[in-house]
Amino acid sequence: MRFRERTDTQQQVDISPLIDMVFILLIFFMVSTTFVKDMKLDLNRPSASTATTASTKAVRLYIDNSGATYLDGQPIQVWVIQSRLRELLSGSSERSVLVVTDGNVPAQRLVEVVDEARRSGADDVGVATVEEAGAG
Repeated sequence: MRFRERTDTQQQVDISPLIDMVFILLIFFMVSTTFVKDMKLDLNRPSASTATTASTKAVRLYIDNSGATYLDGQPIQVWVIQSRLRELLSGSSERSVLVVTDGNVPAQRLVEVVDEARRSGADDVGVATVEEAGAG
């Protein structure tokens, strides 16, 4: 008796739908992930117990208890600070700004003023109390 020789055929699994699904999931997660960089503004309000006089070369912005802002002794609105500082800093070799404030000033006002000073192109923006800044 002669038996037929049997040839075993290997069955292959088609993985192309699996690869398609992996790419779709990858695209979904890439699109749904937010890439927002947290803007941090690290401000440590200085204490006046170890006060030292600040540099007189820095442009000084003053914020009083009521939240009013002054540049060179003249009242200035927050939205004008950026352009005025840009003009003052363009002719100066040292591009630093010192925000002199009182401890009772609301943090939101302080952050707005520091933010506008940084947008003006200042290389260094410092925060000090009246006692630390000294006369000037």
